[in-house]
Amino acid sequence: MIVKSYAKINIVLNVLGKHDDRFHEIDMVTLPIELHDSLSITKFNDSNSYVTFANTALGGDDNNLATSALKMMREGYNIKDNFRILINKVIPISAGLGGGSSNAAATLKAVNAISNCNLSDDELAKIGFKLGSDVPFFVYGKPARVSGGGEIVKPVKVKNTYYCLVVKPKKGLSTKEVYSLCDSVELKTYNIENVIKALEMGDDELLEKEIGNALETPALQLLPEINDIKNTLKELGFKIVLMSGSGSSVFALSTDKKFTKKVFKKLIKEQNDYGAIEMCKVIN
Repeated sequence: MIVKSYAKINIVLNVLGKHDDRFHEIDMVTLPIELHDSLSITKFNDSNSYVTFANTALGGDDNNLATSALKMMREGYNIKDNFRILINKVIPISAGLGGGSSNAAATLKAVNAISNCNLSDDELAKIGFKLGSDVPFFVYGKPARVSGGGEIVKPVKVKNTYYCLVVKPKKGLSTKEVYSLCDSVELKTYNIENVIKALEMGDDELLEKEIGNALETPALQLLPEINDIKNTLKELGFKIVLMSGSGSSVFALSTDKKFTKKVFKKLIKEQNDYGAIEMCKVIN
């Protein structure tokens, strides 16, 4: 079985304090995007299961959430089969795009299907929350307001069709490091309700005004280049520009596919000193 493991962007993100010993209390609106990894998952006639990357430089089978997801499914539901999972990574790592969490959710859903566990998405999301705060969102895979520690996922309607340009600097950021720093700085708070209203109504002027990411404050202390990328994308004509998650990637949204593609080609042609430049579509 080959499954797509999609990335995400956060169109607004508030940090409200500590949720528990594992996660911070967050309130955010998260959108899935078509940028994706591919996971090839097959039953494996061996005494062990294996998770490997097509790009071997990314690590081994004990260094990713997909391995943890597979172990949790096998042990929790008495699955005797072993599996071989090959991950073809396209989503930039340490970028705030949720690649690892997405891989975990894709693994949970694939093993559930292959092994006929018949678990609902709600049940898989509860399992996923034990793995990471973004995993429940990826289990559902739809635009959503995500709160609590990440376990509360409520669907959000998105009226417009958005094209997304993602730019990641060469340096990534550690989610743990950014969240640790956010406990010692004053964070901004953004109006989630207005962002949801803008998305539902297709009001891009309101969306431009209300979007924001509280984690930009600590992230910019660690990597000021993020702000340079934001300014570049705005100078090129984008109105809706924001850092995703804990960084370090920055995204820009537009309903104009032709314009987005033009800027994408310009950035690629100029060979700016970025770690990654991707263009894709928001999944409604």
